[in-house]
Formats: sequence, C-alpha cells, structure tokens
Amino acid sequence: MSAHSHLTSAQWLADHLGAEGLVVLDATVLDVASPVGGRAWLSGYDQYLVEGHIPGALFAEVLEAFSDPAGGFAFTRPSAEQFDAATAALGIGTDSTVVVYDSSIGQWASRLWWLFRSFGFESISVLDGGLTAWRGGERPLEFGHVPAVAVTPDAALEATALPGFWADKTDVEAVIAGDRDATLVCSLPPSDFAGETGSRSRLGHIPGSVNVPSGRLVQRDDRTLLRGDALAERLAPATGSKEPIILYCGAGIAATLGALALTLEGRTDVAVYDGSLGEWAADADAPLATTSATAPATPAH
Repeated sequence: MSAHSHLTSAQWLADHLGAEGLVVLDATVLDVASPVGGRAWLSGYDQYLVEGHIPGALFAEVLEAFSDPAGGFAFTRPSAEQFDAATAALGIGTDSTVVVYDSSIGQWASRLWWLFRSFGFESISVLDGGLTAWRGGERPLEFGHVPAVAVTPDAALEATALPGFWADKTDVEAVIAGDRDATLVCSLPPSDFAGETGSRSRLGHIPGSVNVPSGRLVQRDDRTLLRGDALAERLAPATGSKEPIILYCGAGIAATLGALALTLEGRTDVAVYDGSLGEWAADADAPLATTSATAPATPAH
C-alpha cells in the first residue's frame, strides 16, 4: 500500500485509515501572540487533544522531537540520530507509509515531508488541504491522545542525511557574491519581503531574492495546493531561469511548502536554507534588502 505521490487526498486517506503500516501524523504548530510582544510558536498538541484530529493520527512534535533543541536557531533540523529516535517513538519503521498533515496551510506538514525525504525516507506524503480538507468532507474526528505502536528493532529506521536538500549560510553568501549560480526565493508574504512595518516586525529579504509567498500556493477555501497553470504561474518568479533554487523564509518552515510545490512541478534542484532569516538576520554584517523605510527585526516562520 502506498499513498499517492507526494500528495494524498482526503478521500484516499479516508479509504485507507487503519491499514497495516499506515501512520498518520498531525504536525501542527501554532503561531501565537507572545506575552512579551511579537509572535511565538506553540505546540499544537493541546489543539490535537481538545479540538480533534484525524482518527488514529499520532502527534508529531515539530518544535522539539523533529528539531534540534541545541541548534543555534529555531527549528534547526535534527541529526540522523535524533531523527531515528523521533521516528521510533512514533512507531515509524522501514515498512511504514506516512501521511502528514497540519491545521494550517500545510507548511508544517511539508517541513516533515522534506525532513523525512532528506534522510532517505520516501514513503511519506502530505495530506492535500490538511485538516481543513478533512473537515470539509464532514469526516469524523477523534479526540485525545493516540499512543504509537512500538516499532521492532529490526524495522527501525537508520537514517542517513542525503545531499542536496539543504543549503546553509555559506551557500547563500556564495550566491550573493556571484560565486554560485542559484535563484534565491523568499517564501514569506509580500509585506515581509518588502520590509514593511506594522503589527508584526518585518525584516526584508536577502539581496537578489525573488518572492514566491507560500500562502499563495494554496486554494483559499480548502487549502489544497494549486494545480496546473495556476500553480505554474505562482511559481514563475522561481522557475524563470534554469538555475538551481534555494528557498528560505523566517525559520525554514514556509520554504518547504514552496519546495513541495516545485517538486510537484518536476524540479529536482531545490534546496531549503534551514537557518533562513532567523540565522541570516542574526549576523549584523549579513545584508538585507527592503523596499520600505525601516526593517525591524523578528522573522515570521
């Protein structure tokens, strides 16, 4: 049994719930107002428990288990050993088929999808439209915690980091310096890209970047990804040249939704800058471009 390509429809999932080897993950992280001002990230676990989740879905803790808590910036990708521990805790083994979703527009699910694939696990797909699409079909929800079924030691994953999935700060610096050919793509909203001020702090963008907001890659009503000419048109700023693509955002999350869309369009030369603006803006010498008078300093995800 396998899910459909990189995306799985809500109907396919409804038809296969409970199948042997199928693991459904809720990867929701909430973007909330911080008590001290600005924005903060909060685990979606309480929402999963109280407001409901797809029946049988396990909760995947993107904030901690699938990030490196000792990393120098938010959502630093975990080591292979940390990844193996996180997947084992969820009962995910070599024979598992994983479908991941969130209650947002899909960027948290796509983060796990990208992370799993970067460690060589290909039997994973994103639920198209996430919890919104599931609810839209008036399908049932389950409440409370769902425990994982333990994976046997012989079936446990032994991850190996694959090349090509991630870019780092030196890669981006090389692009800016003209020492490397790549298209830099910012996945944040246009106001963040521009560096406009408002209720949230705005940073601007890495010089030379084009803007492909991840929020514009999905349908407004059911949050499914655009298809065909509509998707190609939204991705056009990133795909206008034959250069490899490096995507970034505030913390390496929204960029993975762009990576998913580009993968669906057949691109295989895509990398995500894991540190994104969280790392870039922490360096006072790293240049930022804006199209407004000021560019204060806390990135969105």
